[in-house]
Amino acid sequence: MTQQPYPGSEFPSIPGEPLNLEPIEKALLKMCYGVHVVGSVNSAGERNLMIADWVMQVSFKPRLVAASIENDARTLRFVRETGAFTVNLLHERDGDEIARKVVMPAEGKKIKGRSAEASAAVTDKLAGLEHWLTPEGAPVLVEALGWYSCTVEHYLETGDHTIVVGRVTDGDVTRSGDILTEKELGWEYAG
Repeated sequence: MTQQPYPGSEFPSIPGEPLNLEPIEKALLKMCYGVHVVGSVNSAGERNLMIADWVMQVSFKPRLVAASIENDARTLRFVRETGAFTVNLLHERDGDEIARKVVMPAEGKKIKGRSAEASAAVTDKLAGLEHWLTPEGAPVLVEALGWYSCTVEHYLETGDHTIVVGRVTDGDVTRSGDILTEKELGWEYAG
């Protein structure tokens, strides 16, 4: 017996090859995530920003959050070196501008099919973004809705991602409004 989708659950038609998604993928894609920017710094003082959708609070006492980061991400390497990171919450009104600036990997080698020259390139994602640094050296975006800084408590390898559990050491909401979500951007990171 084939399960019939309920009205409104169909995916829009797009040009080119149709998406053939498994029912499980369709269900996972219905979850909605905030759009966060994780800031990191390595032991040499290099800084990076990365879009992270899978971020959530996991404890009140102590205040702990979990961020799921791809195993081959520059950010994960930096966080492992220094044990510190920030989470910047993007504003629903103008956070898409920041998201578009930082969504691509900093290291060209992470994008398949690039030339040797393009693969060797490293992009400074902080260029043109007003920011300041926590005492640990991780960046906080001035235009963020809010932010918090963390020190690492645990790493949990989970398939192609590592969950980084961080103790929240500081933070603030710096603008009024709500967080930008994937839904407003039309982006998806699930399945």
